[in-house]
Amino acid sequence: MRHRPPSEREQLELFRALPGDLAPRDAQDLMAYPFFSLAKTHRTTPIDYRMNEVAIRVEAVPEHGLATIWDADILIWAASQIVQARDAGLRTSRLMAATPYEILTFIGRGTSARDYHRLKAALDRLQSTTVATSLRQVSERRMHRFSWINEWTEHADAHGHAAGIDLIVPDWFYKAVLDDALVLTIDRAYFDLTGGLERWLYRLVRKHAGKQSAGWRFDFRHLYAKSASLSPFKRFAFELRDIARRQPLPGYRLGIDRATGGREMLAFVRHAQSTAEACGKPVNPVVLSGTAGHVPLGTGPSCYQEPRAAFSEVESEASSPPNLDSNSESNFFVVGGGESRGQPGTGGRR
Repeated sequence: MRHRPPSEREQLELFRALPGDLAPRDAQDLMAYPFFSLAKTHRTTPIDYRMNEVAIRVEAVPEHGLATIWDADILIWAASQIVQARDAGLRTSRLMAATPYEILTFIGRGTSARDYHRLKAALDRLQSTTVATSLRQVSERRMHRFSWINEWTEHADAHGHAAGIDLIVPDWFYKAVLDDALVLTIDRAYFDLTGGLERWLYRLVRKHAGKQSAGWRFDFRHLYAKSASLSPFKRFAFELRDIARRQPLPGYRLGIDRATGGREMLAFVRHAQSTAEACGKPVNPVVLSGTAGHVPLGTGPSCYQEPRAAFSEVESEASSPPNLDSNSESNFFVVGGGESRGQPGTGGRR
């Protein structure tokens, strides 16, 4: 008699979500590279990105569309749970169980029936979106292929109401959080950002600027390539300038510099006080992982006080001479044979 091989679920030990107000953590790879759609509209156009040895291909099925940067909040929840459990000396697992209420409240969403339906739609997009990447592979010619969620199951009570969700995160993501990379604590005010571009920009700024006193700056064209946005470049640049004018990113001050030849650069430095700190919620430092139509950008409520909108060429700390040895893996990209680069202020870990 032939025996049925055990399923992935049967081979994994169940990890139940930890209670309490956990610090939100994000994986650096997901912060630095274009893995998600920045639009609230249904996107099926693949993301096809290459920079030096790093190649990323993200594809969607027409039924669900590409996973969005809002859907990625579920992965932030998962990373936060895994790191918190590891730090507490608890056994972690790729098979995770939680109530919809626990996930929704952690990522700053409502808990109405509509929010529950949106959560399930997000899980569907995460499962149906496929990723192929050379990141963290021994050879750049080797591609690791996965979906953001291998599978998920909804549990209901006797009245048919959602009582729990089990999900399995992929091994690539699990290792990125637990084994191979640093995980950064992010400001909880991130979940209040309503625009896809400003959400993406916060994660990029948090990853590169960190706590460096001299900050960082990127060429507009470089940022455009890194975002994988489908908007025309002119629209993308307009929205970047608007974000610099509004200053919605918690903990960072943005400005526009002009480099030689008139190229626009987005400069950013860490602000003395973050949104969370101003609201009485401190931001934790770096945490080791342990080995339908166009929707315009909007702004959520914030207690952040808007500083001056731009840097001058004299006072911009982010305009310091570049140190391209710091975060060098993100300083070059190739588009049609051309190159551009981001410029840090000072190097080193945050």
